[in-house]
Amino acid sequence: MNPLAILLLTSSAALAADPAGIAFFEQKVRPVLVEHCYSCHSAEAKKLKGNLYLDSKSGWEKGGDSGESVIVPGKPEASLLIRTVQHLEADMEMPPKKPKLPDAVIADLVTWVKMGAPDPRDGVKIEAKRGDKSWWSLQPLAKQFAHDSIDGFITAKLAEKKLTLNPAADSRALIRRMSYDVIGLPPTVDEVETFAKAHQANPRQAIEALVDRLLASPRYGERWGRHWLDVIRFGESNGFERNFVIDDLWPFRDYVIKSINDDKPFNQFITEHLAGDVIGKDNPQMEVGSAFLVAGPYDDVGNQDIVAQKNIRAATLDDMITATSGAFLGLTINCARCHNHKFDPIPTEDYYRLRAAFEGVTHGRRVVATKEQRDAFAASTKPLAVELKKLEVERALLDQAIETRAKAAFAKTKFTRPKIDQNGTDESFAATEAKYVKFVIHSLTGDHQPAAKGKRGGGKLTEFQVWSAEDPNRNVALASHGTKAEGAKSATAEDFPEAYGPQYCIDGMLGEAWFIGEPAVLTLTFAQPEKINRITFINARGDRSIVEEKVRGATPCEYEVQVSSDGQTWRTVASDEGREPWTPAHGIARSRYDATTKNEQTKLAALDKQIATVQAKLKAVPALPQMWVGTHTQPKEPTFVHKGGDPMKPADAVLPASLSVLDQVTKPYELKPDADEGERRLKLAKWITSNENPLTPRVLANRVWQWHFGTGIVDTPSDFGFLGSKPTHPELLDYLASRIVANGWKLKPLHREVLLSQTYLQSAAYREEAAKEDKDARLLWRFPPRRLSAEELRDTMLTVGGKLQLEPMGGPGFRLYRYLANNVSTYVPLDTHGPESYRRAVYHQNARASVVDVLNDFDLPDIAFAAPKRANTTTPLQALTLLNHSFTLDMAKALAARIQTGDAVTQAYRFTFQREPSAKERAAAPQLIATHGTEAFCRALLNANELIYLE
Repeated sequence: MNPLAILLLTSSAALAADPAGIAFFEQKVRPVLVEHCYSCHSAEAKKLKGNLYLDSKSGWEKGGDSGESVIVPGKPEASLLIRTVQHLEADMEMPPKKPKLPDAVIADLVTWVKMGAPDPRDGVKIEAKRGDKSWWSLQPLAKQFAHDSIDGFITAKLAEKKLTLNPAADSRALIRRMSYDVIGLPPTVDEVETFAKAHQANPRQAIEALVDRLLASPRYGERWGRHWLDVIRFGESNGFERNFVIDDLWPFRDYVIKSINDDKPFNQFITEHLAGDVIGKDNPQMEVGSAFLVAGPYDDVGNQDIVAQKNIRAATLDDMITATSGAFLGLTINCARCHNHKFDPIPTEDYYRLRAAFEGVTHGRRVVATKEQRDAFAASTKPLAVELKKLEVERALLDQAIETRAKAAFAKTKFTRPKIDQNGTDESFAATEAKYVKFVIHSLTGDHQPAAKGKRGGGKLTEFQVWSAEDPNRNVALASHGTKAEGAKSATAEDFPEAYGPQYCIDGMLGEAWFIGEPAVLTLTFAQPEKINRITFINARGDRSIVEEKVRGATPCEYEVQVSSDGQTWRTVASDEGREPWTPAHGIARSRYDATTKNEQTKLAALDKQIATVQAKLKAVPALPQMWVGTHTQPKEPTFVHKGGDPMKPADAVLPASLSVLDQVTKPYELKPDADEGERRLKLAKWITSNENPLTPRVLANRVWQWHFGTGIVDTPSDFGFLGSKPTHPELLDYLASRIVANGWKLKPLHREVLLSQTYLQSAAYREEAAKEDKDARLLWRFPPRRLSAEELRDTMLTVGGKLQLEPMGGPGFRLYRYLANNVSTYVPLDTHGPESYRRAVYHQNARASVVDVLNDFDLPDIAFAAPKRANTTTPLQALTLLNHSFTLDMAKALAARIQTGDAVTQAYRFTFQREPSAKERAAAPQLIATHGTEAFCRALLNANELIYLE
């Protein structure tokens, strides 16, 4: 059956649960339900309340007495559970007779429902019981083993089930499997044939040579770097509602790829992630590693409310804590944010000890350069900076003298009219006939303020009215009368080109506004000449329940109203003359003109020219490189435990210290309350990577195993706690972890050991009798076949089409979406993928919440959270995309061009599958080409199961 038919027959109900959603449930939701809801709404409740069970998915779907689900996935506002914990339902506030849940906890529940309420509980209740420090993953690594090879552990476990390994895979299957596994790309047909000959002569020698070649390839770092970027939730936008692109985080991605290619010891690698700036000062290749801390999502809305600020900051640090504990330790320490961990022996103090290490870390960019670069920059800029300072001082002295006289003049000025009113300012004048009206803006209410520094910006007008001289008068400026408005705007929105334009000044509504640009002039053209005698300008939003001062923007306060009959000759009929200035600063600025002598004007102009010249020279000096690596400042106060996770309820202070969960197996540390910010992170890194710490090498070894075999020995790779899975081969896991430590934390020796094992080299052949004992092949009686990942699939299609550009490596990423940035960001998938995007998919600029055809269809994760284990779904959309997307059509066309000469069918099969066509294929292909053309034939090959599945 062709792959399209297979995929279309698969229902969407068979989709695998999103790992990120399940992780969010396990970390943020289940502990809350256990602590606050199970006592009344579970099978263990002494008295079930409302006939509502919350200890299973089916329970909340069935609902309570009403028979309606208490959660509406995607709609928290319609979910009774959310409304009751928000205290929005009278007499149903939950939990009953207890304080309202902390805002952070409620926010997590709302987020969960918005995600679609992912819930892995299939009706089997999980008892609210905790593991203790005797839990398997918290024990020291074993020192002695019953076997001295991977195969010994695997075959012993198989023997318990009376199973054996499969025979060895054939040479073609093996080189394809190993090439994709190690470098993420298919082998060439020449490589397949060369390996087949060598394998026939001396299998072991040929396989060893293949392993060594692949591990030495720069493509290895690109493949395995992508694995690691999944684990550490690397994304190139900040997420949340603004979700702006971060264009200078790619150096961290390149650092990861290079470090893995160089086989950097992983204890060093992890240390650089946490404290690269501390141990690698003036060494950008090391310093950039600490971008790990700020590579996750964060909320940058900048809420002015102190409670909101503290909650946002707590959530930002929670992301760092979650990423660190999950990636390196395989612990859900973030579950202890509000209370002691309900399942693992992690007290809430451990969470805040970890937080203490990150208190000084803030998202943002800063200079990352060598000492030589800094010295060269200083040598170029210091003399210019001295010269500029001298000129600025001279100008400031002259300016101060003028300012003194201007203040005196302003103090004597008498004003005949009130200052402008943002809710409506009128200017009347003698009746005059005009076809055009011009509103020339000289100053805004935001000008001449200390923060303005002489720059105009942020000006708005919601309405500009022009009144006829007749009785009753009418607003002849309205667009509904045929009037047109023109004027530069200071903001644009690619997804809404009309936004912020001057047309909103004449729409008759106090809603949308004109964002005043440069030149700051509004020009109105009437449908016919009008006799007018008054204008009104307004900068307000009507009766909305908002704080006007925060959304209004600056209002014109110094201006002229000009009229014209022909649009060429203008005369001023009104101005702000005589009005009280908006502020004394505006008044003084207005008085400066008369207070400045001609000689002073000449001198100021000369100084301004000299200053501009020096500034231009400074600007011409190449800037030091900046990167999104975060900034670090010394914490100003101790770290406090937050009662219930509420940052507004501080409890006892905690010290920057090691986690007590491992105090029986690792040497603890504790720092002083005022310990240096960098020392906190470095000490934590050294503790995490200590050879005594059993978790870090266990977690790392399990990840390596998972990426080779598809499933880890522990199939919850970032959770080695009570809710995680237990290892299928615990002794093997310790063996692998001890090998990592023994090899100096380098991974290539472990790769080599895995790749050369009979377990890895066996065939993927299906055996029904073995499947009855172990249907998922977790015991590895065969090599588990798999589908290509999203990146492998795209890279393969480019390779087959002869279009993949492997060089240069690294640098800024390419985009498969159109990025529209306004106050929030929009990502529009590109319908066509041009040659500029024909690089390896690891170099795609992955923005959170962006949708990318082909990649997202084949389970590229949206890294709002870490993705230690990717989803593996089968959907009709995958088949339709692979068959019809313009990218597939382009690659089919490219492949067709490659086989123009010679035996087209043979070449096509060699390029696509690295083999000769069978007799049946050789007979059928020419008929297809004759009927539908070469491109259709190539398109069919790109949709074949053989291309996208590995054995």
